[in-house]
Amino acid sequence: MTIAPSVPDLQQRAQRRVGGWYERVNARWCYIFLLPALILTALFTFYPMIMSWVFSTMRWSGFTEDMTFIGLDNYVELVNDPMFWRAFGRSAIFMLVGTPIRVILALLVAIVLNQQVMRLSPLFRTMFFLPVTAAAAVIGVVMTFVLSPNNGPLNSVLTSTGLVQQPVEFLSDPGMSLWTVLLVHVWKNFGITMIYWLAALQTIPQEYVEAARIDGAGAWGILRHIRLPILLPFALIIIILTAKDNLHAFGIVWTMTGGGPYFSTQLIEIYIYQTAFQPEMGSVPRLGYASAAGCFFGVATLIFTVIQLWAARKVAEARSSLREAGDRR
Repeated sequence: MTIAPSVPDLQQRAQRRVGGWYERVNARWCYIFLLPALILTALFTFYPMIMSWVFSTMRWSGFTEDMTFIGLDNYVELVNDPMFWRAFGRSAIFMLVGTPIRVILALLVAIVLNQQVMRLSPLFRTMFFLPVTAAAAVIGVVMTFVLSPNNGPLNSVLTSTGLVQQPVEFLSDPGMSLWTVLLVHVWKNFGITMIYWLAALQTIPQEYVEAARIDGAGAWGILRHIRLPILLPFALIIIILTAKDNLHAFGIVWTMTGGGPYFSTQLIEIYIYQTAFQPEMGSVPRLGYASAAGCFFGVATLIFTVIQLWAARKVAEARSSLREAGDRR
């Protein structure tokens, strides 16, 4: 004998059917709303990435239909090109020198501005962050005027105060131009690193700081034993983000020096751009060769990022091991 389902069972089945139908329809709408973003990402991110690798195996100027497959010849030439390695080294200098300066100075400024007793802290935060909001091209043009040896404000101050006898060629001296644009790039993007640190400092419980002060710890003791251990996981992420940002300084360098004088500020991005679109006098644009340089630089950046992530993981494991050893004691 078949037992008819009760009314509550029928209601539960109906609710499950309606709920399942609603979830399927809702999921489909989510995919529909994601579709425009996926299409744009595919067109402007994935497609250029794939075609860059394709073009890197071609001999192609980029302005004609004459495209010849040459395999890895572009990469072989690239490895043997001293100009490429010099540009690669300058980009490495931007990363290895600019990253510690930004990270350390931004941390010190963030610690000061994080103090609740500073009433003007929001004003100073805004002042430090303002250069980040300006376009790199605008900053480059303005700083070119500021650093100009011909009646530039900075040189006028230096000569009028007697600090220098003649105007300093900040952007015309090959030995000084790279460091000048590096400092400008650090100043322009300093605010975003400071904001990273301020966000990390907000995660530190004030109870720990107050307890340390009650126990007699000074500012250095609180920084060393309270703040820095808590900030260490954030520091690894901030270092990676800052290093990545220092590898992309095309806007500042191009508007200030254009890679000169005498290629002294030709970073890898400038090298790729000039090879593809602005070759030397009498040379033909080489988009295929420039694509190979871009792919090589992208792989090098990826390897650097993986190494940093590996180092961050090892540091985290070491910290957890030391913490477990301390708990056992």
